[in-house]
Amino acid sequence: MISNCFEDLTPHLLIDGVEEYTCLRFNGHTNPMASYINRVYEIETEDQVKMIVKYYRPGRWTLDAIYDEHDFILDCLEDEIPVVAPIELNNGSTLGLWDKYAFALFPKKSGPMLEINSNEEWIRAGELIGRIHSTGAKFDSEHRIILDPHHSTEIFLQNLLSGGLINEGNKQDFEEVCRKILKHITPLFQDFEKIRIHGDCHRGNIIHRPGEGLMIIDFDDMATSVPVQDLWMLLPDRLDKSRREMNLMLEGYEKFRDFDHSSLKLIEPLRAMRHIYFLEWSGQQSQDHHFRRIYPEWGSDMFWRSEINDLNVQYQEILDSI
Repeated sequence: MISNCFEDLTPHLLIDGVEEYTCLRFNGHTNPMASYINRVYEIETEDQVKMIVKYYRPGRWTLDAIYDEHDFILDCLEDEIPVVAPIELNNGSTLGLWDKYAFALFPKKSGPMLEINSNEEWIRAGELIGRIHSTGAKFDSEHRIILDPHHSTEIFLQNLLSGGLINEGNKQDFEEVCRKILKHITPLFQDFEKIRIHGDCHRGNIIHRPGEGLMIIDFDDMATSVPVQDLWMLLPDRLDKSRREMNLMLEGYEKFRDFDHSSLKLIEPLRAMRHIYFLEWSGQQSQDHHFRRIYPEWGSDMFWRSEINDLNVQYQEILDSI
């Protein structure tokens, strides 16, 4: 597993990297932004122009996979979808390599997190996602993961089981519940369309820009998967309690592309897959000092017993939903 891989990323080093790849000078201001996996900072030029630099966690994505992310964002920008696109650097690329780190530079765009309080706002959210998916369906992503049980969740599970993260007293029970889930959900994904999607489309990644409308940010989890993945995380509750909200989103979505309504049965399987994914990428950071300070109980016996219980509850939700 990755261990303390950002230990050498000092403010001085990260500013040096950006200056090397731009014709700009920065004043040394580095304000860390909330980011679970990468290191993201607000920085400022000597002319007081604020920008955002993202240093990618080493070992998580290949450079080609990061370029796939950037290509998708730029495709959205070309289609006039409101996104925050990476800036071209002086190497003619949107990606810089500095020391052992890859980074990208973005203009700073801020605004309040999406709050959905009316039917019109649900429709607008659906319109935004429909536009993104219309662009996503135009091209394939060669180097990103395919988000389905066989191509990704099985790998995440194997990483958890082989990474020395789960204590022996809980390992068998954890594997058992995950295997039950995978057995039931894997066949469900075989016949559905998979396109480029945002991959982490929750309300925190959609902001409202006064005068500009809704803008989607942070394509770091971009993947190839079923379109419904970018819809369910916006719902206020499980689907059986959120039918009105989903119908409103789909009203907006289907202004821009068709939606296979039978894929709604994948929501609870996708929720279980996200749970396992969340555990796996947390495990990648589990020896990082920053992570341990925020989540000191991660990996304890009580932690894994709670996770096993939650997965068993989710397994029953899956059975009830299909």
